[in-house]
Amino acid sequence: MAKVLVVDDIAIMRHIIKGHIEKLGHTVVAEAGNGNKALELYKLFKPDIVSMDITMPAENGVKNGIEALKLIKEFDNKAIVLMVTSHGEEKLVIEALTSGAKGFILKPINEEKIRNAFIKILGESKKEEKEETL
Repeated sequence: MAKVLVVDDIAIMRHIIKGHIEKLGHTVVAEAGNGNKALELYKLFKPDIVSMDITMPAENGVKNGIEALKLIKEFDNKAIVLMVTSHGEEKLVIEALTSGAKGFILKPINEEKIRNAFIKILGESKKEEKEETL
C-alpha cells in the first residue's frame, strides 16, 4: 500500500481526504496546509503519492498547488502528485498536468474517486518502473 502526503489549506478537507485514503488501506504519513510545508514534508517522508490541492493561498513565494508541484518535481522528478480540483479550474488542471502532475481528482471528494485515481497512477508508476529496468 502507498504512503501519502495530503496537502490542502483547509483542515477539514485534509481530514476527509485522509479518512478516505486510510479506508482504502493506504497510510497518510503527513499533512500540509501550504506548498512550502508540502515540499519540506515531501523531502522528509518521501511519500509514494502526494494529494495536492490546486488552489491554495500564496505563502512565502509559493502561489498555489501548481507552484508546490513544480518545487516537488524539481526535487524529485519521479514524484507522483495527484491534484485535487473543483469544477471550473480546467486551465489550472492543464497547467498542473503539463507541469508533471500524474492526474487529478474532482471535488467533491469521495472514496471511489480516490480509489480510481490511485489505481490508475500506481499502475502507471509500476509500468514505468518495469520499462526502466528493461
